Amino acid sequence: MQNTDPTTPPIDASRATARRQQILCAAAECFREYGFHAASIAKISSIAGMSPGHIYHYFENKEAIIAAIVAQDLESLMTMTAEFRAAANIRTALIERAAEGVADQLDPVSAGLKLEIVAEAARNPHVGQIVREADATCRRELAITIRDIRRTAGHEDSPAAIDDMVEVLACLFEGLLLRTIRNPGLDHSGVALRIQTAISDLLNQPT
Repeated sequence: MQNTDPTTPPIDASRATARRQQILCAAAECFREYGFHAASIAKISSIAGMSPGHIYHYFENKEAIIAAIVAQDLESLMTMTAEFRAAANIRTALIERAAEGVADQLDPVSAGLKLEIVAEAARNPHVGQIVREADATCRRELAITIRDIRRTAGHEDSPAAIDDMVEVLACLFEGLLLRTIRNPGLDHSGVALRIQTAISDLLNQPT
């Protein structure tokens, strides 16, 4: 389990953070290559260059590792959301940053890991709960952002209408995970431009 003792010296805390990241990177590689069930703690420890005992010191099991990976992704999304909300023009910032989101979703390494986690979520109720809770947070934050953009433009939408817009955007981006596996030669820049146009159209549609 992770050491949460508030008296832990800063150097030890920094070392612990580095160790956790080392484990997460090794686990991500294992999950992509072998799948969740075949990616044993022994394989993860081999790639991480540490003993299984060290793995268990930081993570109770593989589900806890997945939870940490999902939490990292969620933190990155929340940071991005905060950045474009702080922009002078939130709508423009959202559309511009969408290109980064497209690039990330079309990265085959990132896509392979995310698809493996979602596949495990379909089989494992605990992992499913982890994934759904993170998704709910993302949807909530995106809904707030879209509502604010639409209100600034003079639109008053029902919560259901905003939720529908959020789902459309989620489908656009999550669909890229499959497309980069099925069609690895697709034009990244062209797709990014089209998705930015689709987002602009969605934000402009009548109430």
